[in-house]
Amino acid sequence: MGDDQANSLLSAHKSSDSGLEVHLHPLVLLTISDYIARHVLRRQRGPIIGALLGQQSGREISLEHAFECSVVPAPGDTVILNEVWFLDRLQQYKDVHKTPALELVGWFTTAPITGPEPQHVSIHQQILKCYNETAVLLAFHPSAVLKREALGGKLPLTIYESVFESRRSEGQGAGDSTMEIVGGDAAHSSQLDLRFRELPYSIETGEAEMISVDFVARGGASSTADTTIAAKRGQTSNSNFPGGDLDPKTGGKPKIADAPVLTAEDEERMSFSCSIAACADRLVVITSLTARANAIKMLHARIQLLKSYLTNLPPSYMSYPPQSDTHATSESPPHTEINHPILRSIQALLSRLPLLLPDNRQAFRQERLAEKTDVQLINLLGTIGKSLKETRELGRKFSIVDQYRQSVKKGGQTMFVADDFYSPMTGGGDGGTSLTPFII
Repeated sequence: MGDDQANSLLSAHKSSDSGLEVHLHPLVLLTISDYIARHVLRRQRGPIIGALLGQQSGREISLEHAFECSVVPAPGDTVILNEVWFLDRLQQYKDVHKTPALELVGWFTTAPITGPEPQHVSIHQQILKCYNETAVLLAFHPSAVLKREALGGKLPLTIYESVFESRRSEGQGAGDSTMEIVGGDAAHSSQLDLRFRELPYSIETGEAEMISVDFVARGGASSTADTTIAAKRGQTSNSNFPGGDLDPKTGGKPKIADAPVLTAEDEERMSFSCSIAACADRLVVITSLTARANAIKMLHARIQLLKSYLTNLPPSYMSYPPQSDTHATSESPPHTEINHPILRSIQALLSRLPLLLPDNRQAFRQERLAEKTDVQLINLLGTIGKSLKETRELGRKFSIVDQYRQSVKKGGQTMFVADDFYSPMTGGGDGGTSLTPFII
C-alpha cells in the first residue's frame, strides 16, 4: 500500500465505480510479449509503446489486437505518437478488421508495479484528446515477471482508466472527497489533474485464438527441441569429424582442405551421429507429454484448493438445509471466511459438469463397448482375409508342384536345378553342364 500512496498519478479512490468491464484476449498478450522480446534482444532504444484495438459497447471494452507504435520527441523530455505514421497504421488495421469493426480503445507500455510514471501522461493525453476519450492504459510489469510469487499467480500487468480529479491541498488526505470526471473532457483538463485508477479485467478467448495459442506453444516446444538436437549434433560432428575442428570462418563448416577420405570406422561414427536426428521427433513428443502432465498437475492443485476451501467452511454450510451453528466453541478451529461469489462460481462449475459427463453412464458404456467391438471385429476380419489370401497362394503353389509330380511320374522326367531356374530335362543324358537334381 505504501507504494501506491507514493505514486501521485494514482487516483485517491482505489476501487473503480465507473462500471467498466474489460475483456482481455490472449492475442494481445502474445503481441506485447513478442514486442518486448524483440526490443530487448535487438537492444533497441526508446520506450515500448503500442496501441490496443478492440470493441466498446456501452461499459464493456474488449482488447482484441495490438500493434507497436512509432514515437517522436516532445517538449519536457517526453515522447508522443507520430500522428502521420499512427493514422496510416490505424487505418490499415481498420481496413483489415471490418467485421467486426475495431477501433482504438487504449494503448500499452511498460511500467513498474507502483503504477504509471510522469512520462506516460503526455501520450495518454494525446490519445484522450485526438482518438478516444475513454481510452484505457495497459501497463506491463517486466520487473514482476521474475517475481511470480509476489503476483500470486496473476498476470504481470495492470489496466488503468483515466479520471480527472481536483488538485489536492497539502492538508487533504487520500481518503478525503475529491471531485472527479471520468474520461478526457478537454474543458476540465486545465483545472483538474489526470489520475489513473485500476480496472478489473477478465480473460476472454475464441476458438481461433485457442488454435493460435496452441500453435505458438507447440512451436516453442519444437524450437526448444530442435535447438537441443542441433547442439548435440554440433558436438557430435565436432568430435567425430575426421581432421579435427570446424572452421569458424566458414560458419561452422568443416575445413575442406583438411578433410581426408572417410574410413569405415569414420563412416560408422558419422552414421551414429546422424542417428541423433531421429530423436528430434521423440523429444517433441516428450515435450508435449510433459506439458500435458504439468497441466494435469495444475488442475489437481486447483481441485485440492477448492476442496480445502469447502472443507474449512462453517458446518452450517456443509449440510442441506442449512443449520445454525449452535455447537461452536472458542476452541473450534477457525473457519474459512464466507465468500458468496466464490461459492456461486463453484456451483456454476458443478452445474456444467453434467455437460461433460453422460447422463446415462450405463448406456454410454454399452455404446462405447459396441464401438470397441466393431473396431476389433474389423481388425479380425482383415486378419482373416490376409490369412485366406496367403492360404490361397500356398494352395496355388502346391497345385503347380503336384501337377508337375504327376507329369514326371507319367513321362519319366526329372526336375533339375541349373543355375537360377528350374528346367525339365530327360534323365540319363551325359551333358557338359553340371545339373543338380531337385528333390521334392
